[in-house]
Amino acid sequence: MKNFVEELRWRGMIQDIMPETEQHLMEGLRAAYVGIDPTADSLHIGHLVGVMMLRHFQNCGHKPYALVGGATGMIGDPSGKSAERNLLTEEALAHNIQGIKKQLAKFLDFESTASNRAELVNNYDWMKGFSFLSFIRDIGKHITVNYMMAKDSVKKRFDPNENTEGMSFTEFSYQLLQGYDFLHLYQEKNVTLQMGGSDQWGNITTGTELIRRKVGGKAFALTCPLITKADGTKFGKSEGGNVWLDPEKTSPYKFYQYWINTSDADAERYIKIFTMLPKEEIESLIAAHREAPHLRILQSKLAEELTLLVHGQQEWEKAVQASQILFGNSTSEDLKKLDAKTFLEVFDGVPQAEISLADLKGGLDLIGALSAKTGFIKSNSEARRAIGENSISVNKEKVADGHLLGEKDLLNERFILLQRGKKNYFLIIVNK
Repeated sequence: MKNFVEELRWRGMIQDIMPETEQHLMEGLRAAYVGIDPTADSLHIGHLVGVMMLRHFQNCGHKPYALVGGATGMIGDPSGKSAERNLLTEEALAHNIQGIKKQLAKFLDFESTASNRAELVNNYDWMKGFSFLSFIRDIGKHITVNYMMAKDSVKKRFDPNENTEGMSFTEFSYQLLQGYDFLHLYQEKNVTLQMGGSDQWGNITTGTELIRRKVGGKAFALTCPLITKADGTKFGKSEGGNVWLDPEKTSPYKFYQYWINTSDADAERYIKIFTMLPKEEIESLIAAHREAPHLRILQSKLAEELTLLVHGQQEWEKAVQASQILFGNSTSEDLKKLDAKTFLEVFDGVPQAEISLADLKGGLDLIGALSAKTGFIKSNSEARRAIGENSISVNKEKVADGHLLGEKDLLNERFILLQRGKKNYFLIIVNK
């Protein structure tokens, strides 16, 4: 049995921990859970800290439970929120849960016959039969309103300086419902530890208190810090919003790019949190990175580990290949391997112009394509001079005066990539 708490500690993944938790886990196989709200049919990288905690837990010999909040997802967790969120239907929740389970299977072993194989549970399964009267009689009487009001997640919603609209009884009841989840899993599955982000500490400790008061049991709590970025911007967000694990929502290329563009300060933290690499290897990578930060060793390894885990070997290789096109010594053949979606993502933000397919019939003069037709270069004379200096490429291949652009130059049947020097790109989009 590996020391799970020590593993998280050196990785910087512990914010709060109840006394005796470490000793409890070292005494034998234990079970723990992390709750996930099924508000979408995909996880995003903001969920990864909790998922990695479960992964480390299983790797240390313990049994992880991923609790999908089918019931609590219908209500909404007030933690970190200033307003209520939209409630979901049963059909939407069922669809979301299926997508989440598929993604969790990449991180956790659900299939083996090992005693610590992971399990997915849905709190709707045990909450759907509970009547309101039964719940407030059997559960509600064990936790006082004073206790619930003292939680930071509740107090903030009633603070006049926080500019909030208060809180409905529905959301106020959330911590009691989450507390009951812990009690249920404690009694039915012998789960003795709940883990989550530091904003969940109040909800989690409500569960340990309920277990103590209702059945006289002892349960434990552990939270990790909320992940932030060194520049103060929100972790897990890109210009397009959340960075999702679903390739239809965030392409493998953009997923890879998010990690490859991590700052040096963040990369040193993230390599510990989001990979399973051992301590010695991580320390070696950090030392090598500090010696030559321009090589971006940490970012490359971080992006590799996560893209392999989430999207697999083939998509990682394609993402690396696509990333090298703008900055590496790529060829026309490399461009042809990109699908249309990835091609547009690679050259997102590159100046572009549209022409018709008819313009290519019989060949389009290169000078005209560079200047009058696209405006890539200001004048014919400047275009002619650039060609004479051998600085113009079409689809990554140098071209000379007299070259005619034709259908043979089309990438994905609709793109032609012009380039002047190493860094100046221009994209021609050909409409049929």
